[in-house]
Amino acid sequence: MLYIIAALLSALIIGGDQISKMLVVSHLTLGTEVKSVIPGVINFVYVQNEGGAWGFLENNTFLLIGLTVVIMLICMTLLIKKGISDKVFFFGIVCVLSGGIGNLLDRIFRKYVVDFIQFAFFTSFPVFNVADMAICIGAGLLILYFIIDFIKDRKAKREVAQIETLPQESETAKQNEVN
Repeated sequence: MLYIIAALLSALIIGGDQISKMLVVSHLTLGTEVKSVIPGVINFVYVQNEGGAWGFLENNTFLLIGLTVVIMLICMTLLIKKGISDKVFFFGIVCVLSGGIGNLLDRIFRKYVVDFIQFAFFTSFPVFNVADMAICIGAGLLILYFIIDFIKDRKAKREVAQIETLPQESETAKQNEVN
Protein backbone atom coordinates (compact mmCIF):
# COMPACT_ATOMS: atom_id res chain seq x y z
CA MET A 1 0.00 0.00 0.00
CA LEU A 2 2.84 2.38 0.86
CA TYR A 3 4.37 1.85 -2.57
CA ILE A 4 1.06 2.76 -4.22
CA ILE A 5 0.88 5.96 -2.17
CA ALA A 6 4.51 6.73 -3.09
CA ALA A 7 3.79 6.11 -6.80
CA LEU A 8 0.74 8.40 -6.65
CA LEU A 9 2.71 11.09 -4.81
CA SER A 10 5.50 10.84 -7.36
CA ALA A 11 3.05 11.06 -10.28
CA LEU A 12 1.38 14.06 -8.63
CA ILE A 13 4.71 15.85 -8.14
CA ILE A 14 6.10 15.11 -11.61
CA GLY A 15 2.76 15.66 -13.35
CA GLY A 16 2.00 18.84 -11.41
CA ASP A 17 5.49 20.13 -12.10
CA GLN A 18 5.38 19.49 -15.84
CA ILE A 19 1.79 20.71 -16.31
CA SER A 20 2.45 23.91 -14.34
CA LYS A 21 5.56 24.56 -16.43
CA MET A 22 3.64 24.04 -19.69
CA LEU A 23 0.97 26.48 -18.53
CA VAL A 24 3.58 29.08 -17.58
CA VAL A 25 5.41 28.76 -20.90
CA SER A 26 2.17 29.10 -22.86
CA HIS A 27 0.59 31.92 -20.81
CA LEU A 28 3.42 34.14 -19.52
CA THR A 29 5.99 36.19 -21.39
CA LEU A 30 9.57 35.24 -20.56
CA GLY A 31 11.06 37.39 -17.80
CA THR A 32 8.83 40.44 -18.17
CA GLU A 33 5.29 39.57 -17.19
CA VAL A 34 4.53 39.21 -13.46
CA LYS A 35 1.19 37.75 -12.36
CA SER A 36 0.22 38.32 -8.74
CA VAL A 37 -1.26 35.05 -7.49
CA ILE A 38 -1.54 35.92 -3.80
CA PRO A 39 -1.01 39.69 -3.60
CA GLY A 40 2.04 40.56 -1.54
CA VAL A 41 2.96 36.88 -1.12
CA ILE A 42 3.29 34.89 -4.38
CA ASN A 43 3.91 36.03 -7.94
CA PHE A 44 4.29 33.99 -11.10
CA VAL A 45 7.09 35.11 -13.42
CA TYR A 46 8.52 32.98 -16.23
CA VAL A 47 12.27 32.44 -15.92
CA GLN A 48 14.55 30.04 -17.80
CA ASN A 49 17.13 28.71 -15.33
CA GLU A 50 20.18 27.34 -17.14
CA GLY A 51 21.89 26.50 -13.85
CA GLY A 52 21.14 24.57 -10.71
CA ALA A 53 19.76 26.03 -7.49
CA TRP A 54 20.38 29.79 -7.32
CA GLY A 55 21.91 29.63 -10.81
CA PHE A 56 24.76 27.39 -9.60
CA LEU A 57 26.75 25.92 -12.52
CA GLU A 58 24.94 28.10 -15.06
CA ASN A 59 25.33 26.99 -18.70
CA ASN A 60 26.62 23.56 -17.64
CA THR A 61 23.55 21.54 -18.62
CA PHE A 62 25.38 18.26 -19.18
CA LEU A 63 27.24 18.52 -15.87
CA LEU A 64 23.94 19.26 -14.10
CA ILE A 65 22.31 16.29 -15.82
CA GLY A 66 25.19 14.10 -14.65
CA LEU A 67 25.03 15.40 -11.08
CA THR A 68 21.26 14.90 -11.02
CA VAL A 69 21.61 11.31 -12.23
CA VAL A 70 24.30 10.56 -9.63
CA ILE A 71 22.19 12.05 -6.81
CA MET A 72 19.16 10.09 -8.03
CA LEU A 73 21.19 6.85 -8.12
CA ILE A 74 22.36 7.50 -4.54
CA CYS A 75 18.75 8.13 -3.49
CA MET A 76 17.54 4.95 -5.20
CA THR A 77 20.34 2.95 -3.56
CA LEU A 78 19.40 4.33 -0.14
CA LEU A 79 15.74 3.60 -0.84
CA ILE A 80 16.49 0.01 -1.84
CA LYS A 81 18.82 -0.48 1.15
CA LYS A 82 16.49 1.11 3.73
CA GLY A 83 13.17 0.16 2.14
CA ILE A 84 10.00 1.32 3.85
CA SER A 85 11.19 0.73 7.41
CA ASP A 86 10.90 4.44 8.17
CA LYS A 87 8.11 6.46 6.51
CA VAL A 88 9.80 9.86 7.01
CA PHE A 89 12.94 8.62 5.24
CA PHE A 90 10.92 6.84 2.55
CA PHE A 91 8.77 9.85 1.64
CA GLY A 92 11.77 12.18 1.87
CA ILE A 93 13.56 10.13 -0.77
CA VAL A 94 10.39 9.88 -2.90
CA CYS A 95 10.03 13.69 -2.88
CA VAL A 96 13.71 14.27 -3.73
CA LEU A 97 13.58 11.72 -6.57
CA SER A 98 10.30 13.07 -7.96
CA GLY A 99 11.50 16.66 -7.91
CA GLY A 100 14.78 15.59 -9.46
CA ILE A 101 12.93 13.83 -12.27
CA GLY A 102 10.79 16.94 -12.91
CA ASN A 103 13.82 19.20 -13.32
CA LEU A 104 15.81 16.53 -15.18
CA LEU A 105 13.07 16.32 -17.82
CA ASP A 106 13.40 20.07 -18.37
CA ARG A 107 17.19 19.90 -18.66
CA ILE A 108 17.03 17.04 -21.15
CA PHE A 109 14.23 18.37 -23.36
CA ARG A 110 14.55 22.15 -22.98
CA LYS A 111 18.23 22.59 -21.97
CA TYR A 112 17.00 24.77 -19.06
CA VAL A 113 14.57 24.51 -16.16
CA VAL A 114 11.34 26.52 -16.18
CA ASP A 115 11.01 28.43 -12.90
CA PHE A 116 8.02 30.62 -12.13
CA ILE A 117 7.16 30.90 -8.43
CA GLN A 118 8.42 34.10 -6.82
CA PHE A 119 8.00 35.43 -3.29
CA ALA A 120 6.45 38.87 -3.79
CA PHE A 121 7.79 40.05 -0.42
CA PHE A 122 11.34 38.80 -1.14
CA THR A 123 11.97 39.27 -4.85
CA SER A 124 15.74 38.77 -4.52
CA PHE A 125 15.06 35.13 -3.53
CA PRO A 126 15.46 32.83 -6.56
CA VAL A 127 12.39 31.99 -8.61
CA PHE A 128 11.52 28.29 -8.26
CA ASN A 129 9.04 25.61 -9.37
CA VAL A 130 7.01 22.63 -8.09
CA ALA A 131 9.95 20.22 -8.50
CA ASP A 132 12.15 22.51 -6.40
CA MET A 133 9.50 22.55 -3.66
CA ALA A 134 9.38 18.73 -3.68
CA ILE A 135 13.19 18.54 -3.43
CA CYS A 136 13.20 20.99 -0.50
CA ILE A 137 10.36 19.18 1.30
CA GLY A 138 12.15 15.85 0.73
CA ALA A 139 15.44 17.27 2.00
CA GLY A 140 13.61 18.63 5.05
CA LEU A 141 12.09 15.21 5.73
CA LEU A 142 15.52 13.58 5.40
CA ILE A 143 17.06 16.10 7.82
CA LEU A 144 14.18 15.40 10.23
CA TYR A 145 14.80 11.65 9.85
CA PHE A 146 18.53 12.02 10.62
CA ILE A 147 17.83 14.24 13.65
CA ILE A 148 15.30 11.73 15.01
CA ASP A 149 17.68 8.85 14.28
CA PHE A 150 20.52 10.68 16.05
CA ILE A 151 18.35 11.33 19.11
CA LYS A 152 17.18 7.70 19.21
CA ASP A 153 20.78 6.50 18.90
CA ARG A 154 21.96 8.75 21.76
CA LYS A 155 19.05 7.63 23.93
CA ALA A 156 19.81 3.96 23.23
CA LYS A 157 23.51 4.47 24.06
CA ARG A 158 22.56 6.17 27.35
CA GLU A 159 20.26 3.28 28.25
CA VAL A 160 23.01 0.75 27.48
CA ALA A 161 25.47 2.75 29.59
CA GLN A 162 22.96 2.80 32.49
CA ILE A 163 22.40 -0.94 32.23
CA GLU A 164 26.16 -1.56 32.21
CA THR A 165 26.65 0.50 35.38
CA LEU A 166 23.84 -1.27 37.31
CA PRO A 167 25.82 -4.48 38.02
CA GLN A 168 28.77 -2.41 39.27
CA GLU A 169 26.50 -0.41 41.57
CA SER A 170 24.95 -3.65 42.88
CA GLU A 171 28.38 -5.12 43.61
CA THR A 172 29.43 -1.94 45.43
CA ALA A 173 26.21 -2.03 47.51
CA LYS A 174 26.77 -5.71 48.42
CA GLN A 175 30.36 -5.00 49.47
CA ASN A 176 29.21 -2.10 51.61
CA GLU A 177 26.61 -4.34 53.29
CA VAL A 178 29.27 -6.94 54.09
CA ASN A 179 31.59 -4.34 55.62
